[in-house]
Amino acid sequence: MQTLSEENYLKAIYHLDKEGVKKITPTAIAEALNNNPASVVDMIKKLVDKKLLQYEKTKGVKLTEKGKNIAVSIVRKHRLWEAFLLEKLGYGWDEVHDIAEQLEHVQHPELADRLDNFLGFPQYDPHGDPIPKANGETAMTYKTLLAEVEEGKTCKVVAVKDTSPAFLQYLKKLEIGIGTKITLLEKIPFDNSIVINIGKDMKTTVSKIFAENLVVHE
Repeated sequence: MQTLSEENYLKAIYHLDKEGVKKITPTAIAEALNNNPASVVDMIKKLVDKKLLQYEKTKGVKLTEKGKNIAVSIVRKHRLWEAFLLEKLGYGWDEVHDIAEQLEHVQHPELADRLDNFLGFPQYDPHGDPIPKANGETAMTYKTLLAEVEEGKTCKVVAVKDTSPAFLQYLKKLEIGIGTKITLLEKIPFDNSIVINIGKDMKTTVSKIFAENLVVHE
């Protein structure tokens, strides 16, 4: 049985790997968890002893098969809980993450499967992240950012990179959610801001940071 802290480390390493970080260092883990690098090294040693991690200074940290299975299970529960909180309890997409952070550590072996079945086997959570199935498989992960779309093109929002309440609330204010259609009207070279049309008739200008945190599909 893993502690809550150990599970958070495994999940953080899993996310860093999914983000394409080639060498996952203790420093990278410390930044992801907003933790002290010295305490990260101590935890890595514990997880290596439990055979949940492999670690070499030249290659960095890597999840073992056992460690990956645990991490996938935590991520699966987290994203299923987010879907449940949004769809069944009426929470906003800017509220579900912090609650799911607590619920993801519930250990009952059948809980995730029952929750998945109850929700109708959703493929994505409220923020557009794919929900792992029991066997670890996931639906397609989209990677194109609004900032990468060409002028004149129309795309559909499929996910958000920044899941902070501030960003999600800003999107809500602009009436942007998963599935919203956006047309990129103009890229402004001076500050890399972008003029967009939201839906059919809402024109606005957004920052480069905004455009780099919205994942779309053309």
